[in-house]
Amino acid sequence: MKQPAYIVILSLLVFCIALSINVEANHFDLFERKNIVVLGGTGYLGRAITEEVLKYNPTSVIIFSRDEVKHFHCSKLFGDNPKLHMVIGDIRDYDSLLQVTKNADIVFHAAALKRMDALESNVLEAIKTNVLASMNVFNACVNNNVGQVLFVSTDKASSPINAYGACKFVSEKIFTNYNRRNIKTKFVVTRFGNILESTGSVIPVFVDRIKAGQDIPLTDKQMTRFIICKREASELMCDALRYSVGGEIVTKRLPAMKIIDLIETLKSYFNASNPISIIGLRPGEKLHEVLVNASEMRRTYEHNNYLIVRPSTISLDVDDNNNLPLYMKHGKYLGDGPLTDYSSDQEVVSQEKLLNLFITRSFIHSKFQ
Repeated sequence: MKQPAYIVILSLLVFCIALSINVEANHFDLFERKNIVVLGGTGYLGRAITEEVLKYNPTSVIIFSRDEVKHFHCSKLFGDNPKLHMVIGDIRDYDSLLQVTKNADIVFHAAALKRMDALESNVLEAIKTNVLASMNVFNACVNNNVGQVLFVSTDKASSPINAYGACKFVSEKIFTNYNRRNIKTKFVVTRFGNILESTGSVIPVFVDRIKAGQDIPLTDKQMTRFIICKREASELMCDALRYSVGGEIVTKRLPAMKIIDLIETLKSYFNASNPISIIGLRPGEKLHEVLVNASEMRRTYEHNNYLIVRPSTISLDVDDNNNLPLYMKHGKYLGDGPLTDYSSDQEVVSQEKLLNLFITRSFIHSKFQ
């Protein structure tokens, strides 16, 4: 018997919550007694990074952001932790970056302008923050000999069709196509879409409209999106630092869902009958998310469910099998396989299979039955 869509999707949300509670990896090797800087640290993802890092006894964590109000709330969120240092600043200011990254062991670059629709009509501002300021981050970290730098990118950088994705694509090149022979700092890029619980998630928008009895906008009935929760995003970033030898793009295999299933899920949960209005794709919007495009697949390895894309320019400077990165030694090369790209329409889960998975792993809360 086919299960209602709302049971499946709500089960998925519970699964993500369960992951965040029950799956505890050990990252002391990455963060213990290290000086960490989180650029854009007061945002949703920045806070998630900080929460993860603080578990592993770092020497200090600098949260760098231009929003003083968010700084206040962020400080209270972490209980005025003495290891935290709240620094007001903008990544457009190179001198500020040079100062804040001094003596840093690891820098997370999660600062960006992210509203795709707004950036379509404010392209210059997108370039200033998402490209030129990222160059500031790169140069400051190189000049300060920072050990590792992780740049948070987006699925929209893969075969970009909008200003946001194009800027992120160029910034990815800054952090991947650098001279690994002469630069000591090790850079790595991560890609994923919107995190379910994040500020950019569509779920709160749908819920508000359902409660108000309004029509629910849907761009296309076939639209799909990958599903990732905060814990999975944190683990991806930590493992990217661990596996990278410099210049890779790291993402992972993820389940996906149709947006119309999400809407029906929420309507069922709230016992609502709001009509759905098909509005068509917005400027710069994709029908499906792409995490690895066809060109990149020729440079991609799969290891422990991660998809790791090698740089598009020079080799990784390995001489023999003893010096190969772990993901090349033990992973699977995907360049000659059946995948031409990796997109969300390939991973839409069947309701029966997903429901069975969550039942066997006890991830379904009784209130969703």
